[in-house]
Amino acid sequence: MEPVDAPKKARRPENADGPGVCRGVPKGSESRVAALYWEAFGRKLGAALNPPDKARAFLAAHLHHDRGVVAVVDGEVAGVAGYQLNERGLMGGGAGDILSTYGTLRGLPRLTLLVLMERRPAEGELVMDGIAVAPEHRGKGIGGLLLREIAAVAAEHYCRRIRLDVIDVNPRARALYERHDFVAVHTEKTPYLRNLMGFGAVTTMHRPVTQAVSTNRREA
Repeated sequence: MEPVDAPKKARRPENADGPGVCRGVPKGSESRVAALYWEAFGRKLGAALNPPDKARAFLAAHLHHDRGVVAVVDGEVAGVAGYQLNERGLMGGGAGDILSTYGTLRGLPRLTLLVLMERRPAEGELVMDGIAVAPEHRGKGIGGLLLREIAAVAAEHYCRRIRLDVIDVNPRARALYERHDFVAVHTEKTPYLRNLMGFGAVTTMHRPVTQAVSTNRREA
């Protein structure tokens, strides 16, 4: 069984006054992380997990602490990025959890929607679950800080690339990924999801991983 890493103390970047970054979701911050994640992806996940209060509670109760990196400002989580490795992602909860929370009648169609959104990593690939930054902390470099830490995680697990999906109604996120060396490789049109989930296309992006990323982090 793969060991579960305990969250590590926030590490400061070169700018000592900037946000710290740590591996793992700190205990006690589950609700904060779930709220950030829902604020970023609620439009996409709403059809499967609404109403919002129940959705946030579900996400907080079932997240995997060792599958995220967080940025911390003044002791509070200001941003989070989740990833999948070895069949575990940041946001957990299986079929039984969905049915227990929403009931069998309402839970079964929700499971169908979640299966549509499921993304499994290929061999040698780290898949990002998503990245979310609190509105009051946007524009401060936190997104880039989280992406660099995700790249270091991928390098340390000997992944050859990072994969993520970005929807057509989130050009700001796509611009962030492109600034950090992600390249679009495929766009799938999803007009059948526009009314249900609010987007009509999903673009898959890749970023190659080099071991130099991990080496540079250890030397920092």
